[in-house]
Amino acid sequence: MTETKNNNGLKVLTALLGVVLLGTIIYTVSLYQDKKKTEVVLTKEKELVVEDLNSLKSEYDKAILESNATNEELVSARDNIAKYIDSVKTMKADIGTLSRYRRQVGVLKAEREQLLKQVDSLTRSNSMIAMQRDSTYVELEKQTVFNDSLVVQNTNLAQVVEKGSALNLSKFNVDAVKERNSGKMVSTQRAKATDKFKICFTVADNVIAQAGDRQFYLEVLDPQGNILGGSNSKTNDNGASITYSKETSFYFENKSLDVCDYINKPSGDFKDGNYMVNVYDDQLKLLGTSKFELK
Repeated sequence: MTETKNNNGLKVLTALLGVVLLGTIIYTVSLYQDKKKTEVVLTKEKELVVEDLNSLKSEYDKAILESNATNEELVSARDNIAKYIDSVKTMKADIGTLSRYRRQVGVLKAEREQLLKQVDSLTRSNSMIAMQRDSTYVELEKQTVFNDSLVVQNTNLAQVVEKGSALNLSKFNVDAVKERNSGKMVSTQRAKATDKFKICFTVADNVIAQAGDRQFYLEVLDPQGNILGGSNSKTNDNGASITYSKETSFYFENKSLDVCDYINKPSGDFKDGNYMVNVYDDQLKLLGTSKFELK
């Protein structure tokens, strides 16, 4: 009887131990499965954090690329995000750490919004400055063209005035004359009878020309091409020069003016042949030429 009770007690104890063992196994399996589920969730959350950080970094990369000038704040923020990405990738995931990084992602997004607004404002400001600069450049170009046009016009006007103010001859005549004892001059064509050449010309009126003392230069060439009295020379501003026989001075008052002067015969008589007389102004512009013959 006693033995039977002992056997029954042992069976009960064995059954209890089996139940406890089964419960332990079930609990252990449940814990393992929960751990695995938690690891999957944490891994997924870690990947989402990395994905968000990579998205932020890409936005900074784009903003830096589109910026005309390197923005140190953008570069610094981008580099900080790159460090966060490396930290998240290498860390052992847990709820506390991931929560902290998730909050940091929110802070970084807010910082990104603020920086991008500043960059956008700066970009618009730079664009406005560039437009103003381009507009100023265009206006300067227009002004330069206008100034160049004025210079050309003024130059042309100065040339017209200079040309218009030059004196010209309306009449030009040369006579070989003989001086009688009474002092009266009579024309002659005989070389031996000629005492001097009477050179007369009329300066045409010119209201543009400046009134004042003027000098013309007479050049007389004999039949051999020699310049009578040719020991005088004149050079103008351009370097051109002539040898002349006589300088004739007069006062010009913008009105038509008759001028006469004489060229005396050289030592001995004038030679037979063709003579030529040229008249030059003070800039050595040839104003007139006259040819005649002595026999």
